[in-house]
Amino acid sequence: MIRINLLPFRAARKRENIRRQISVYIGTVILTLAVIGFFSIQKINLLSNKKAEEESLKKEIVSYQKELNEIKALEKKIREVSIKLDVIKDLEKGKTGPVLLLADVADSVPKGKLWLKSYSDKKGTLSLTGTAMDNETVALFMSNLEKTEQITTVDLQSAQQKDIAQYNMKVSDFALKCSTKAKAATKKAKTAKKTK
Repeated sequence: MIRINLLPFRAARKRENIRRQISVYIGTVILTLAVIGFFSIQKINLLSNKKAEEESLKKEIVSYQKELNEIKALEKKIREVSIKLDVIKDLEKGKTGPVLLLADVADSVPKGKLWLKSYSDKKGTLSLTGTAMDNETVALFMSNLEKTEQITTVDLQSAQQKDIAQYNMKVSDFALKCSTKAKAATKKAKTAKKTK
């Protein structure tokens, strides 16, 4: 009988199997490293892009911050100018207010029947004294004053009749106190300050 020695063939097959497994293992490791390297490079690129984007956004924020500071400065100047304009308007009202008040008083006087002796305006309170032909003329004068724009209330302080012997007639001396719009504005401003 013929004997065939299969041991070297089996040993060669085993070695070939081991080489193949080592090749597959090394190939798998290399492929795994390549995949990890590829994704790492992608992540690094993505990270660098995000960092560049972050830097550009920071620069943009800085440029906007300059504009915001300019806007805040302009808003502050606008408030200051607005306050100054309000003061100018108040000064103009104060300048024209007495003139308008005097014009209203003059227009309210019944012509030829009433004469004013004194006129005093202190802090929005107007004091008037004068002489009228009769009490009805004083009442008409008070009614005319209440209809004006500058005067809000009229109060009669006193009214006295007196005789003028040389003309054989009676006249009425009177005293009035009136509140003006300036007084109402002052009260409003004080109330506003108290509520703040």
